[in-house]
Formats: sequence, C-alpha cells, structure tokens
Amino acid sequence: MTPGTVMEIGRQAIEVALTMAAPTLLTALAVGLIISVFQAATQINEATLQFVPKLISMFIVLLVFGPWMLQYMVDYIQRLFGSIPQLIG
Repeated sequence: MTPGTVMEIGRQAIEVALTMAAPTLLTALAVGLIISVFQAATQINEATLQFVPKLISMFIVLLVFGPWMLQYMVDYIQRLFGSIPQLIG
C-alpha cells in the first residue's frame, strides 16, 4: 500500500463524512438563522428558543434522510472492503 493510496482512502472517508453530515448541519444552520432573525426582531433573548427548534428540525431531517445516509455508508464500506485484496496485493 502506497502513501498515495492511503491519502485517497482518507480523502474518500472525509468526503463521505461531509456528505452525510451536510443535511443535518445545513438544517441546523438555516433554522438557527431564522430564529436569530426572529429574536433580533422581537428582542427576545432566550437560549432555549434556539435549541428546541434546531433539535426538532434535525430529528425530522434524520428521519427523512436517514435511509439515504445508511445506504450511502453501506455502499462506501462495501467498496472499501471490496478493495482490500487490491490494497494488500
């Protein structure tokens, strides 16, 4: 196994991790921005006002995108395990 191969496997792993995290992180970002604008407009400074909607929205996103995330991860792991003979030999 060459250093280039190790770098490629690491790059693919980071790509998979970012792709799987993107839906939940983008949802949290959007909900946080909307609630921050609401808080600025109404001058309500309550920390829990941001936490609960973010938590609920991220839970809904995980319910919607969960099967896709699981399949994406399974495909990556199968490709990685399938490439072990070429990596060793």
